[in-house]
Amino acid sequence: MGSLNMEKKWVFPLMISSVICIVLLATTLNMGLVSSLHTINSIFSIFPSRLNTNETSPVFAESKLSQSAPPPSAIIIPRFAYLISGSRGDLEKLWRTLKALYHPLNQYVLHLDLESPAEERLQLTSRVHNETLFTEIGNVHMITKANMVTYRGPTMVANTLHACAILLKKSKDWDWFINLSASDYPLVTQDDLLYTFSTLDRSLNFIEHTSQLGWKEDKRAMPLIIDPGLYQSTKKDIFWVTPRRTLPSAFKLFTGSAWMVLSRPFVEYCIWGWDNLPRTLLMYYTNFVSSPEGYFQTVICNEAEYAKTAVNHDLHYISWDFPPRQHPHTLTINDTTKMIMSSAAFARKFRQDDPALDKIDKDLLHRKKGGFTPGGWCTGSPKCSEVGNPTKLKPGPGAQRLRRLVARQVLAAKHGQNQCK
Repeated sequence: MGSLNMEKKWVFPLMISSVICIVLLATTLNMGLVSSLHTINSIFSIFPSRLNTNETSPVFAESKLSQSAPPPSAIIIPRFAYLISGSRGDLEKLWRTLKALYHPLNQYVLHLDLESPAEERLQLTSRVHNETLFTEIGNVHMITKANMVTYRGPTMVANTLHACAILLKKSKDWDWFINLSASDYPLVTQDDLLYTFSTLDRSLNFIEHTSQLGWKEDKRAMPLIIDPGLYQSTKKDIFWVTPRRTLPSAFKLFTGSAWMVLSRPFVEYCIWGWDNLPRTLLMYYTNFVSSPEGYFQTVICNEAEYAKTAVNHDLHYISWDFPPRQHPHTLTINDTTKMIMSSAAFARKFRQDDPALDKIDKDLLHRKKGGFTPGGWCTGSPKCSEVGNPTKLKPGPGAQRLRRLVARQVLAAKHGQNQCK
């Protein structure tokens, strides 16, 4: 009996030793470390654990890899914060652009500058207050204390930063800031745009930029200008002063489009400026010709943390002369094919009630005259008179076009192509 008990005593250790030897042998035969760890875990799980129950079991890589991707319903839909700005005579254009862009998840700041008559600004305020959806959702805001804005001067940059500050204060629930003028118009629905951006890294900034200043070095960077909009209540063009200046050595100048899609983290950096670069550059660009086409580009490309987030595209279709003049061509119905082929999200600039806008409404946005652009959120009778489920998206062909464009540009940025160079 003693001999039998002794044999039983060694059976269990012998079995464990044999299992370990088999697993180690399998590992040496290139069965793979992850597979072997999985085998060990599986085998030892059949034996009672002698570990302290308070100890945390290790988490191996394969347990994470085996997790399935979240279903589409689990994707958090982004939100956009818009500035739509205009001047004298832009009331109707701005209102039409707003209704074409509206979505309950977004935030909107509207600005008619001081050149526009007080009657126009009051009329815009009245329309916002009398639009049932706007008052119900509370996401459309009017800058009542209007700024004087000169396009070629720093007042446009100041107005953009002003709108950013308002949007940061009004809501914590937006991911990207988009600045548009009343002469801009969307080429995709907001459902298309939200759907496209749902899977993107929310630190990305879509901002056209280059350090190759070309003719701008002599005509814009080196002259010194004064913007009358800083101290006068009537709009006048900038004027030049002497002497000229040399290019800076403390930072590198970049230029590009004045229209952009900026991430919330970068907007916060521009507003708070915790390392003082945004404020330093704001002072420099106070005397810079066409500062809206350089300020944000120079800030983002001179800060390493944000330079890697810059995607070199403004998501606009704009038709320029070569070399570009101060303003682009005014688009007409003859340009609609080129607009669609560009896959851009927005186009500029348009005249008020141009037939091209009616064609965009009909063929791309499916928007009826005077109404909102339909989306998954729309309900009620007439359509879009009430908000149903604001997170329900109904992307269309515009989303497919835009996703292809964005994917190409993001991929190029990841490989460092045309990024802050």
